[in-house]
Amino acid sequence: MENQEKKKIVLSAIQPTGTPTLGNYLGALKNWKTMANDYNCLYAVADLHSITVRPEPADLRRRTLEMYALLIALGLDPEKNTIFIQSMVPEHAQLAWILDCYTQFGEASRMTQFKDKSEKHPDNVNVGLFAYPVLMAADILLYQTDFVPIGADQKQHLEITRNIAERFNGLYGNTFKLPEPFIGKVGARVMSLQEPTKKMSKSDTNVKGFISVLDDDNAIMKKIKSAVTDSEAKVYYGEGKDGVNNLMGIYSCCTGKTFDEIEKEFDGKGYGDFKTAVGEAVIEELRPLKEEYARLINDKAYLYDCAKLGAEKASYFASRTLKKAMKKVGFIQIDK
Repeated sequence: MENQEKKKIVLSAIQPTGTPTLGNYLGALKNWKTMANDYNCLYAVADLHSITVRPEPADLRRRTLEMYALLIALGLDPEKNTIFIQSMVPEHAQLAWILDCYTQFGEASRMTQFKDKSEKHPDNVNVGLFAYPVLMAADILLYQTDFVPIGADQKQHLEITRNIAERFNGLYGNTFKLPEPFIGKVGARVMSLQEPTKKMSKSDTNVKGFISVLDDDNAIMKKIKSAVTDSEAKVYYGEGKDGVNNLMGIYSCCTGKTFDEIEKEFDGKGYGDFKTAVGEAVIEELRPLKEEYARLINDKAYLYDCAKLGAEKASYFASRTLKKAMKKVGFIQIDK
């Protein structure tokens, strides 16, 4: 454990709100295994964040375990990495309450995600939805995290995390490390197969627009073949060719071929050949993940053992930061 601590710490968290898409996989998840070699990585299934929209309890339990199995199926080793379920580490909720008291109402109300989600769920605008970024700040600050891999939509959350940490450190002295955004290997920005100007999303109402990493081979091929292209029937990267550009990006990510190589490969061939090749490449890319996931999800005992180990490892780090913060605030500390 000591050796691990010398490496820079990276925290990645993913909500169990549905199966990740090919976009999530090629854009981020695929790089998590590589990242684990260079950093002390913590991977969390952020189930505490999921209850702001009141999911069915049985659904939440099932999806949490499925997401946990998927993380291990990516090739992440539960012995080498800390892979945990957030709700099994109570320090997250404890630190979140302390940080709530060091977050200004005005700065929390400026969060665009709160405004967006309030509009989507007008009948359930709860305090948890409002305080969501503070829990996210606790997730990050608990582990003295150096880097957080974030998308453009999470930039605001990292900024408020730094603001809260700076305010707390300013009052009580150095307690939390200020996290930076993780700039690692750039993954592909995968767009919708039906509306290639929009990002691929699992919440897309048109199921043909996204590929789930657990889709069967036939579904993958069907979705790729029905992907929007253009009338030119020529494979090259260019302006106004959003659909073809997107498929080229996907093919490049799955095969390692450059855009020039792809253009040469399909010179004189139509979109039919190109789409079939893209479909086959995606199927091959996802095959090891799907096979490993299918094996793991049927071994609940192993998953529970891994989750228990992950929670113990996460708690070991988290409790040190929490104790430090509690002492600084003025809570009585008695060794148990």
